[in-house]
Amino acid sequence: MTNVYYLPSHEYARVEGEIAYIGISKFAAEQLGNVVYVDMPEMDDDVVAGEEFGAIESVKAASDLFSPVSGAVVEINEELIDNPRLINEDPEAHWIIKVEMSDKSELEKLLSPEAYAKLCESEKH
Repeated sequence: MTNVYYLPSHEYARVEGEIAYIGISKFAAEQLGNVVYVDMPEMDDDVVAGEEFGAIESVKAASDLFSPVSGAVVEINEELIDNPRLINEDPEAHWIIKVEMSDKSELEKLLSPEAYAKLCESEKH
């Protein structure tokens, strides 16, 4: 059983208990190129599954960030404020926000790593 789930828009949720670490996938980081800015919500903000929670900017493009799950933001990755390029180095280690999930059943609507890999393969062509 996996503990990582994906949105088709390339955000991931790595789940540990009731907490989801949310960030962008390696595929998304490669597509964006050098990340120069990450717009994050505030602590205690609520995020809603499938809705925008922030934005990420690179030298090439800007993209909205969508939350895979609903819940309250319990932590933001403050390292990214001063060094957003950490996302390029290892996007899965450098999550953007930590969310205490309000409804774990939402995970069932997300893509498995296998389904997400197929999606990325189809987008390369």
